[in-house]
Amino acid sequence: MNTPNNKRKKESMERIEKIFVELLQTKALNEISVSDICKRAGLNRTTFYANYTDIYGLADTIRDKLEVAVSDLYKDEITHGFNSNDYLKLFRHIKDNQIFYRTYFKLGYDNNYKIIKYDVCLAHEHFQNRFIEYHMEFFKAGITQIIKLWLKNGCQESPEDMFEIIKSEYHGRDKFL
Repeated sequence: MNTPNNKRKKESMERIEKIFVELLQTKALNEISVSDICKRAGLNRTTFYANYTDIYGLADTIRDKLEVAVSDLYKDEITHGFNSNDYLKLFRHIKDNQIFYRTYFKLGYDNNYKIIKYDVCLAHEHFQNRFIEYHMEFFKAGITQIIKLWLKNGCQESPEDMFEIIKSEYHGRDKFL
């Protein structure tokens, strides 16, 4: 493969994604056009369409990248099949990548997102196999809203403070955290 072209393609994609994320901070998805992105990026529309099917495909690419980055945080746990419930890693990642998490939530991916894993086995044990789906939804909704509020407030509290807040909500359920 031609390395200079690969480098140029990668740089073009990075510019497109960066501008898209920037635009999403002030506009709704349906208000952003491929032309807007290309004009700001100084690229041709053919460059955009060579890499993405449309604006929604670009949004999915942003989502996928963030979900992969979060999965990488917990790679050892996933590989070895254990759950440390170390949300401190997640809160640090959120603080360091605030604009991407704001984008993720603005795009509405929080309803079926993959950034928070719920330990179903521990839930079955702790809740005696009763109402597990409700407990899972309660947990996911709660942590999602805490993260959104933290982002809205500019992540003023430290990741350590946020982890303590989560732990305090699960006081008496040490197996979960």
